Amino acid sequence: MKDKTSVNRKSNTGAVERETKVHDKEGDIMAIATRDVISIPPSKSIKDTAKVMMEHEFRRLPITDPGSGKLLGIVTVMDILDFFGGGKKFNIIEKKYEDNFLAAINEPVKEIMTRDLITESNKSSIGETIETMLANQLGAIPIVDADEKLAGIVTERDIALSLAGVAGKETVQDYMSPKVFNTTPGTPLGDACKIMVRNGLRRIPIVGGEADISKAAKKLLGILTSTDVIRFLNAKELFDNLNSNLATDVLKTVISDIMVKEPITVEPTMTIGELCELFAEKNIGGVPVVKNDEVIGIITERDVLNAVKRY
Repeated sequence: MKDKTSVNRKSNTGAVERETKVHDKEGDIMAIATRDVISIPPSKSIKDTAKVMMEHEFRRLPITDPGSGKLLGIVTVMDILDFFGGGKKFNIIEKKYEDNFLAAINEPVKEIMTRDLITESNKSSIGETIETMLANQLGAIPIVDADEKLAGIVTERDIALSLAGVAGKETVQDYMSPKVFNTTPGTPLGDACKIMVRNGLRRIPIVGGEADISKAAKKLLGILTSTDVIRFLNAKELFDNLNSNLATDVLKTVISDIMVKEPITVEPTMTIGELCELFAEKNIGGVPVVKNDEVIGIITERDVLNAVKRY
């Protein structure tokens, strides 16, 4: 009896050890996740948050508790566009600070961050993570461990870059969005922000320049991205040239002053694999699709995720 009990204990211990190793094993999502994640405390100002984004070319930053390291929220470039004039968060400038732009941008980032987060476990698979991102229209998803501490982050770009050179032969026209929101170069920045926030757009083509109105609606002159707006917010020239502290004056800036005037474009026949290589080479997340010098669609990293589901 004693020997049998001893054997059983040894066997059970081994089983527990094996179960623990399986339980602790990371999912393959961690193979493409960024592990050394830069995060910021909730007390950081909106102005300094935008500065960190530009320094590291990030489109989002996790917000963590400085003491415990637990994830509290996330702030994205779209949150800043919303604050800057595109949506409800503009109330902070308009009402709380009575249009005082310089005072409002020193508000702590916790006032505009997203608190109700969807996360993935560090034991999740790439497939599970893609499904979660698509189902919830997420551009990125924080990865947390069993203690709810930030273990990494995965973005649409991480997935697209991992497919560079290996994605299939399906073409851009199979996955692009033919419905393109655009605007003209004389549009005030505030109005452009509204278009982007209300429609969930991180980039918007700028069209015009033709006497023929029907052609002008499709002739590409440039592109404005959420990153361009954040860069404008950080520009020393903005603060040097302010005639007042009013946000309404800043938002009157016409987008021709800050748009990219020679944007990268693709043709509808480019393969998804070639597109992923382009995204990797140029460090971009979306491009207008052009045929015969006219914009016929737009394709982004999120569209690439839809293509991934078939591989």
